[in-house]
Amino acid sequence: MNLKYVGDGKVVLIAGGGRCYTDIAARFVRSERSIEDIIASPYDKKIVGNILKSGHKAAVEFDYFLFGVEGYARVTEVQLVRKRLASYMIKTGRADKNGKRSFDMVIPRGIEPLTVKLPLDIQRLSLKDGSPLADHLDVAAKQIYADIDARQILTMIETWYDRGVKDGMPEEDLRYLKPQATEFKAIIGMNAHALLDWFAIRTCKNAQREIRDMANKMMALCKEASPDVFANAGANCKVLGYCPENRMQHDDCRGKIPTQEEAMALIKKHYPKQRQGKDKA
Repeated sequence: MNLKYVGDGKVVLIAGGGRCYTDIAARFVRSERSIEDIIASPYDKKIVGNILKSGHKAAVEFDYFLFGVEGYARVTEVQLVRKRLASYMIKTGRADKNGKRSFDMVIPRGIEPLTVKLPLDIQRLSLKDGSPLADHLDVAAKQIYADIDARQILTMIETWYDRGVKDGMPEEDLRYLKPQATEFKAIIGMNAHALLDWFAIRTCKNAQREIRDMANKMMALCKEASPDVFANAGANCKVLGYCPENRMQHDDCRGKIPTQEEAMALIKKHYPKQRQGKDKA
């Protein structure tokens, strides 16, 4: 078994960045020039900035990014694929590898030492030589327990899985034994618009720890590859100036970042005075 830990996931930028197609797309909408002239125009970061500030993000959909990810658990894969404006190629777990498949698991470090006592049925246990365990115990012993930790549980699952492969069972069926800790590897494709929306949610402190780790690593790569497009990328509170989570706001942010409800209350408090002045005029 190859045991990995939450936070150690790897993200690689396969493609994206370089020439900014948002600039070309933005020019195309209003320009009277030919396509050839528009494409030949020198890059203008102000145009990209204006597009992003205006909220008209259709133009940023022409900048596309490909990522390779590994070292993340199936727990996180479930949350990742909720973003439908994306393309995914995920390493299969159903193809038969004839016992050569790596048994890779990803868990939080904090749960590894957790130990529980599991009752064992001595009537079904045997020693290595095959003799019944009950033959070697005091007849008065009716129940024995074993201290089992997370690593041992995963090792037992791996042993069970390997036995199934050895007995000729299809790995397509045996994968049902695997826990959510099973590692997944994937290629992810998203345009810049989808990424900006995704970063707004998944870099928030309320996001699950591992998906937030992935999003932050992806965002860092995007900011480096295409700094003008992703200059203001980040959690919703950074983009909006307030937290739309309201009562669900993360504890670390309370009192530091206004919620949407608090921001609206401030607007309503000052807006009537401004309105009255305009009405009198």
